[in-house]
Amino acid sequence: MIAKLKTVAFDARDIKALADFYAALAGWKQSYEEEEWITMLTDDGWRIAFQLAPDHVPPRWPDPTAPQQAHLDLRVPDIDTAADRAVDLGASLLRRNERWHTLADPAGHPFDLCLKEDDPNTTLMGVMLDVPDAAAASDFYFKLTGKPVTFLDADMGVAMIGEDGRQPILFQQIEDYRAPQWPDPAHPQQAHLDLLVDESEIDAAERAALAIGATRLLGEGDNWRVYADPFGKPFCFTW
Repeated sequence: MIAKLKTVAFDARDIKALADFYAALAGWKQSYEEEEWITMLTDDGWRIAFQLAPDHVPPRWPDPTAPQQAHLDLRVPDIDTAADRAVDLGASLLRRNERWHTLADPAGHPFDLCLKEDDPNTTLMGVMLDVPDAAAASDFYFKLTGKPVTFLDADMGVAMIGEDGRQPILFQQIEDYRAPQWPDPAHPQQAHLDLLVDESEIDAAERAALAIGATRLLGEGDNWRVYADPFGKPFCFTW
C-alpha cells in the first residue's frame, strides 16, 4: 500500500445544493465546509466531497464526448420509490432496469440506485471508475491503495478492489474511453480520489506511485499534490 483512500470528490458549480441533495436522498451528514469544499459522511464510513468548479461542464451520459468518468452505486430497498424521490429532489432519470435505475444528480453526475431488498437503508456500495482496461486499473489501484482485487471478469470488463461493505472501488471497461485532461475544462475530471499519506512519507509515496505508472500533474498546496493514474484520471495525495 502506498496511500489510503480518504475521500471521493465530485466537481460541481453549486456544492451546497449537491450536498443538500445527497443529505435528503441518502441521509449523508455534512462534516466539513469551506468556500470551495463540502465533505459529507455516510453511515457506512464513506467520505464524499463536493469541490467547487465554476467552469464545471456536466457529463451527458451515455454520450462518450461528455463522459461521466465515475459514478456512485447506491443500494436501496425499492428502486422505483427511491428513483421517484430522487427526481422530486432534483435528479434526472436516465435509464430504468430491473435491478437498478440510473439517474443524474443536480450537478449532472450519474449515479445508480441498485436493489437490495433485505436492507431498509440507503447505503453506498462503492464508487465506479470508467477505464479503458478494468484488469490493468484494478492492478494499479491495488498497488496504490492496498485494497486487494476481489472480483475480476476480463470478458465483461468489470473489476473490484476491496471487500463489499468496506469502501470498495469498482472499474468498468469503456470501449470508447476518453481520458480527462485536468485542468482543461473541455475535458473535465468530473471526480477524483483523495489518498492519505504521512507528511514525512510524501516524497517516498510519490516515487512509488510514479514507479507503478502514475504521472505528476501541475498543482499542489500546503498538504496536497496532484497526480494522474495511467488512464489520465487525476488523484491527490493529501497529508
